[in-house]
Amino acid sequence: MKSIPQAGALLACIALFSCSSDDDGEFSLDVENGVVTEVASSLSVNIATDKACYSPGETVTFTLDELPSEATIRYRNLTKVIAEEPVTSKVWTWAPPVTDFTGYMVDIYRQIDGGSEEILGAIAVDVSSDWIRFPRYGFVASFGSDKTEEVIAEEMEWLARCHINGVQFQDWHYKHHWPLGGTRERLLDSYYDIAYRTNYTSVIKNYISKQHALGMKSMFYNLCYGALDDDGAAEDGVQDDWYIFKDTHHSTKDYHALKSIGWKSDIYVLDPSNEEWQTYIAQRNDDVYANFDFDGYQIDQLGNRGTRYDYSGNLLDMTSGYASFIAAMKKVHPEKRLVMNAVSNFGAQAIAETDCVDFCYNEMWADVGEFSDLHSAVVDNNNHSDNSLRTVFAAYMNYNSSGYFNIPGVLLTDAAIFALGAGHLELGGDHMLGNEYFPNSNLQMSSTLKSDITRYYDFATAYENLLYSTSASENNPAISCTSSQKLSAWTLQNGPQTNCIVTYSKEDGGTQIVHLLNFMQANSTSWRDVDGDMPVPPTITSIELSVEYDAAASSVWTASPDLHGGVPVELSFTQSGGKVSFTIPSLKYWSMIVIE
Repeated sequence: MKSIPQAGALLACIALFSCSSDDDGEFSLDVENGVVTEVASSLSVNIATDKACYSPGETVTFTLDELPSEATIRYRNLTKVIAEEPVTSKVWTWAPPVTDFTGYMVDIYRQIDGGSEEILGAIAVDVSSDWIRFPRYGFVASFGSDKTEEVIAEEMEWLARCHINGVQFQDWHYKHHWPLGGTRERLLDSYYDIAYRTNYTSVIKNYISKQHALGMKSMFYNLCYGALDDDGAAEDGVQDDWYIFKDTHHSTKDYHALKSIGWKSDIYVLDPSNEEWQTYIAQRNDDVYANFDFDGYQIDQLGNRGTRYDYSGNLLDMTSGYASFIAAMKKVHPEKRLVMNAVSNFGAQAIAETDCVDFCYNEMWADVGEFSDLHSAVVDNNNHSDNSLRTVFAAYMNYNSSGYFNIPGVLLTDAAIFALGAGHLELGGDHMLGNEYFPNSNLQMSSTLKSDITRYYDFATAYENLLYSTSASENNPAISCTSSQKLSAWTLQNGPQTNCIVTYSKEDGGTQIVHLLNFMQANSTSWRDVDGDMPVPPTITSIELSVEYDAAASSVWTASPDLHGGVPVELSFTQSGGKVSFTIPSLKYWSMIVIE
């Protein structure tokens, strides 16, 4: 078995390096005197797997778009090479180890002159019996006649390529208080949603079937407390004393205005803690489960409604109402999964402490629009759940923009979210999410962004055991840079700073993990990049670092989604005076360093 590729050390002669970069930030790195290195300006082979994720014991089928000559397949867990074999076919299978909750990097490379390696292609594999440990959440939001079986297959295969293991069905339903299109005994072939879009029952079923074939969870969306037109709701069995009110005399119902923009109804708000309402909507959900093979319920709310009252004039505690609602839904359908939105973190603690949700889900708005707010939400969710639940952000990029998503803003935010150990709900089958109305597709992904995003999700999946470790804790080792770059440590007290390389660090059982995030040209410390004007950062090469590390270091390695598909690169290093010193080959947006 080969060791992973190496790059030169800080105290080795730095003059041995010859680095160049092109406009896309890809570069070649040459090292003399026989040190093994990567020499690939771009990936030339595309690899796909037959599923988004795999249960222990399942076999992975790989497919290449073209067959390279004289190439080798390498399977790794972090830096440990599990196996290698020659590439002999465009389709082949692999039986991963049966260890649960494990990420793998699979790359194809060839030897070139001087003992170096050229990385031709790479892909991640996730072997997990459940999505709870490493949730990667996507969405679908259009269920019209254009969604043929072929279109659905293409969309879901794209999400599977990004290892999305759960999909939220947004605005799939007929009415919030009556989600099923039709009745339990007689489904409608098609029906209007709240925005007068035509949804087809067969399309919803085809999406679910394809997702399950790819190993994904299918989650239906609905509010915890929504009813359409109150007269129609009464006809459907919704009682007047279930609503919440703006006054103590139940004269003014609370509602979310939508009819004024041409939709078929405003949404009237009910008391989520009302047991009769809970029983009613649980029965409506039972109608849904009887007809659709959904895995669970993505519960939504509308954020802090201010001072509100129940029908009897009692002041409502909405967050405890959320906890009551979640518990009631779990009691009625214990086998079904639950996730609930904490809008701008409202109700996050009550939701996490129910012990009934699969992970924490935070929809982040302008009032929590700083990178530091993402950090605080992750730390709070970890504390609320005793570090048992991971976090997924619904975080809308380039909100004021149109046309194409701004690549630097998207990648820097994804880098930060993934480095923090969280996920980002952003990928849909037919578009990327830039707005709270999930069917909105005013922003599109360029082919470059689509390729970049694939690499970022490969990286988050291959290194999931480091990024999402439940035993890792934040720390702040002293880090110095002897080259010209300025460093700034990201801690809970001090968020990322512009005009510097931001470092974010964790320790996990003696392993030191340091993330480098390139804020050298960042024009803001907001993750939103609201106007889509975050500039492209410069690619920085040969970054000389020393990291405080008291134990005897056995290896130092680095990996980046911005370079060679994320495959790891071993670094030569020296250790003296409680510090480990080495040189990072490059930093575009995000590089991860691991000291073992």
